[in-house]
Amino acid sequence: MSTVVRWWPGAGLLGLVVLGLAVGKGSTPLDDHFREAGEVHPELGRLLVFTDGRVSFSVWAVVLAVALWRRRRRLSAVVAVSPFVAVLTARLAKRAFGRFRGDALAYPSGHTTLAVVVLGMAVLVAGMAAWAVVSAAVVAVFAALGQAFTYHYFTDAVGALFLGTALVAAAAWAAKLDRCQPSCDLRHRGG
Repeated sequence: MSTVVRWWPGAGLLGLVVLGLAVGKGSTPLDDHFREAGEVHPELGRLLVFTDGRVSFSVWAVVLAVALWRRRRRLSAVVAVSPFVAVLTARLAKRAFGRFRGDALAYPSGHTTLAVVVLGMAVLVAGMAAWAVVSAAVVAVFAALGQAFTYHYFTDAVGALFLGTALVAAAAWAAKLDRCQPSCDLRHRGG
């Protein structure tokens, strides 16, 4: 198993906590910059498509179907529960940090967390192929920016990137994935 998969869940959660404590309850100058940019350029709100719940659910359903079709039982189980874990942990973190934007809890962004976790499951099902990693990273950045320009503080979206990637690394560990899969003998029958 990759060293990153072993240490990133803890490091990602540490990043979430440190950032959450650093930004506190209100807006930062960086957050204000993104909010103002979103107000000046409302077309940036189109980036919200990347965190739309219907889009996330559709991608998740396809990823789960592919994992099931490939008969990757453990990975399928991890993919099946991952969005629920993402939503639950984001909600718990929001309550723990108590940061509001308007009248809603904001830190970390739940929509961004969910999008990152679903994208991460797609990468795992694709076998960590370079094209999948790059594509998921680009879409995750667009997802975070969409929230930062509209409903969330920028730092809420960054916190969600920490949380989401930590959950993806934990999912890879739970699925017992290693660098051999899926390009070689999946059941390791060859020794």
